[in-house]
Amino acid sequence: MRTRIAVMSAVVLLTSALATARAGQTRASPHATVSAGVGGADLSITYGRPYMRGRVIMGALVPYGRVWCPGADEATTLTTTKPLKMGDLTLAAGRYTLWMLPTSDVWTLVVSTQTGQWHTQYDPAQDLGRVELRKRALTVPVEQLTFAIGKDRSGTGGAITMTWETTEVSVPFTVVQ
Repeated sequence: MRTRIAVMSAVVLLTSALATARAGQTRASPHATVSAGVGGADLSITYGRPYMRGRVIMGALVPYGRVWCPGADEATTLTTTKPLKMGDLTLAAGRYTLWMLPTSDVWTLVVSTQTGQWHTQYDPAQDLGRVELRKRALTVPVEQLTFAIGKDRSGTGGAITMTWETTEVSVPFTVVQ
């Protein structure tokens, strides 16, 4: 009986110590949320922001021809309070995860209905749909992965943009009224 109590006490202490150590850790990739009000909708993107740290990113760390989650740790999420239209894809108000299928020429945005998963747990059965991204080469590298939500001049739409290394990709959207 004493042995059992001693083992149980050791397990409780070890679990408590590990939880305390994890709580004090900082992430290698800090997390951020970008938000914007566009056309009466509140949009936000929550993601981990990895650094280049001297690494080659596109075509190496981010391999071409494989679906990739643009971020670190938990999968990158997009939340919208109103329906959005991206190309032929319509998103109802709600929460989604964002994935990308990069190639050396064409990039595709993949919107998934699955949320709450780690950035390595992509399930194609959960895809809402895909839309081609606009791609642009940057002359000055961007050290840390960055998302932005911009408004267009009409005020009823805008673009979601991701930049990292020397690549910028974006998708225009409109708010469905």
